[in-house]
Amino acid sequence: MLARRVVQSSRRALTARRVSSKETTKTTTTTKTRSLTTRVLASCWHSSTPLSASYGPDTTTRSYSVTAVSLKDYPPHTIFPMPALSPTMDSGTIASWALAEGNSFAAGDVLCSIETDKAAVDFEAQDDGILAKILKQGPTAVDLPVGTPICVVCEEEADVPAFADYVADDAVAAAAPATAASEQPVSDAATPAASEAPSTATGASGTSLLLPSARHLAESKGLDATVLKGSGKGGRVTKGDVLQALTAGTMPPLAKKAAAAPAKTPGTAATTTAPPAAAPAAPKLTLADIMVSPASMSYESTFEDLPNNKMRQIIAKRLTESKATVPHFYTTAEIALDDVMRLRKLWANELDLKVSVNDFILKASALALRDVPQVNASFNPKAGAVQPNETVDISVAVATPTGLITPIVFGADKIGLQELTLTIQDLAKRARDGKLAPHEYQGGTFSVSNLGMFGIAEFSAVINPPQAAILAVGSGSPTVMPGPTVKNIMQARLSADRRVVDEPTAALFAQALKEYLQDPESLLL
Repeated sequence: MLARRVVQSSRRALTARRVSSKETTKTTTTTKTRSLTTRVLASCWHSSTPLSASYGPDTTTRSYSVTAVSLKDYPPHTIFPMPALSPTMDSGTIASWALAEGNSFAAGDVLCSIETDKAAVDFEAQDDGILAKILKQGPTAVDLPVGTPICVVCEEEADVPAFADYVADDAVAAAAPATAASEQPVSDAATPAASEAPSTATGASGTSLLLPSARHLAESKGLDATVLKGSGKGGRVTKGDVLQALTAGTMPPLAKKAAAAPAKTPGTAATTTAPPAAAPAAPKLTLADIMVSPASMSYESTFEDLPNNKMRQIIAKRLTESKATVPHFYTTAEIALDDVMRLRKLWANELDLKVSVNDFILKASALALRDVPQVNASFNPKAGAVQPNETVDISVAVATPTGLITPIVFGADKIGLQELTLTIQDLAKRARDGKLAPHEYQGGTFSVSNLGMFGIAEFSAVINPPQAAILAVGSGSPTVMPGPTVKNIMQARLSADRRVVDEPTAALFAQALKEYLQDPESLLL
């Protein structure tokens, strides 16, 4: 009888161990699954890979969105990141929002206007939705890297109020600790607390867990966020909590740390006495002693610092790179404009046709590029080779309120003067209005910059890579020539890339340009 009880007890113990083993395996599997889900969600959030992107002559925008699920109980939504609206765009500034929070939109509607490196481009929606929350606007929408979350979109209008306190950093900061914890090996359990994502700070009310974004925001304002009651997971204080406290004014000032006492050197006896101080040296009179510091002078400031917009920043960056990496050389030609002025007057009086001097210069440049195709080439720095261009596409420099932009006249050597005039007028107007499509100002094989209408006699222009040359045109001025005769002489200076164009080739181009402009009737052939 006793033996039977022992056997039954052993069987029950064995069954209990099997059940415990199964539950442990199930728990481990569930933990791994949750860890994998957390990593996938964090990856989705940080991903800047477009879901749909396209470029082409008829495509003016590149847009994409990333669907992210935060750890809070928000309704289903989509986070729209800063799109790359041109192949060279790495950041942008949101100039204005076309919609307000709560407004619905359809595919093709404009969400906002974004300043790129070239122009202000409309960001169009690719699907229907409702704008639930604007994440970036005003001062916080300047120079945003591509992929930065800018707004939240949902499908149901009833879900919009749920995003009133939505903060983009909350999802990222909350997902980071879970990802780090899931990948932490068991042997690292005793590592210092400095490796954990949320920082622990001790305040007047006890111990508080601050997310990095919340701590940085509070300290930047000189306030103590450790007194706040967190609404995040596990009582963590989020950035949203700090923003609400800033609005309510419930955070006390951050206590200043006492100056640290000088460290004692190990092994130094307490009775060590300092060596006798040397006799003070005679004070030396410096220039600073006899000069008045500008900071101590009282005067009224009459200037204002104006930050550069995105376009001017990119222009400065690229022109600096051009001067540093492209070997420029310059050739200048003196060209008489008397026959051009005569023909313009004749057409205006008899044909009521108004053609500017700049139109003649562009047409003559196009034909000169056709005659000297070595100038109508580009340099590929990756391959270290010259790439001839089959078409003559001239970029025309146009001054706009936000900076200089170069719309392109495609196939300038194949269109007539009247069509060329109308094309340039249309491009210049849309450039000043910021309505150019990306393919209308990206590319080109040659550039022309004319400052003659501003009274500039001559200047040197900087090459716009990968183009190999740019023509800088000055104003015409009366000049005494051998004869003696007085002619209207214009200075035309060619800036060329020495890797593509050599001096004899530049001279051939200048000669061809001069012949066309001094015989303007040949431009009609």
